[in-house]
Amino acid sequence: MKILDNKVALVTGAGSGIGLAIAKLYAKEGAKVIVSDINEKHGQSTVDEIKSAGGEATFVKADTTSPEQVEALVKAAVDTYGRLDIACNNAGIGGEQNQAGDYSIDGWKKVIDVNLDGVFYGCKYELTQMEKNGGGVIVNMASILGSVAAPFSSAYTAAKHAVVGLTKTIGAEYGPKNIRCNAVGPGYIETPLLESLSSDQRKGLVEKHPIGRLGKPEEVAELVLFLSSEKSSFMTGAYYLVDGGYTAV
Repeated sequence: MKILDNKVALVTGAGSGIGLAIAKLYAKEGAKVIVSDINEKHGQSTVDEIKSAGGEATFVKADTTSPEQVEALVKAAVDTYGRLDIACNNAGIGGEQNQAGDYSIDGWKKVIDVNLDGVFYGCKYELTQMEKNGGGVIVNMASILGSVAAPFSSAYTAAKHAVVGLTKTIGAEYGPKNIRCNAVGPGYIETPLLESLSSDQRKGLVEKHPIGRLGKPEEVAELVLFLSSEKSSFMTGAYYLVDGGYTAV
């Protein structure tokens, strides 16, 4: 028996990178997956990959900065598969690189809209539905920058710290309701977000990870799968790193 058999899972930002890896692993382990992304082409590609491997998935386009679209996304999951058991709020952006005093107001708002507000909207509507189910699991995608600084990325760092705090609060509030909520903190991972780096920038990032390389999306997905399953049934309101030792030094 697969560990997510008979479960319905939702993944935002599932068109590429970590979200793609999570959606594929959820499906591989038996879940029916609602794949969501703002990019319809990429999201549908994820669904096609899942179906070609024998899994079940449906694409629903949604902009996570819109509470109305996120509410509709959760409704679509229930309309399609009858319930919502698992949600991974993964959608995120990097944002501009600037010192805090030079950071643009529009740039700040954009990062907070996606990386914090979007996660909150997801949690809000997922929690409402999971209460109707009698339980569920939420995994929020934070970052190593949910616990350490990143010069020139004040908005991203602030948002990811806030996601950790939001996650802990939800874990405390909803534990009595049989809903668990945890956050994952990846180090630097081989995703499209890093494609614009120069070779020197990439080398500098690698050197910050004692394990000697960048992470793979599939390695993050394995942790998310564990936190989404009954194998982690006594774990909630916490923040788990998968960072190659980045925060250890």
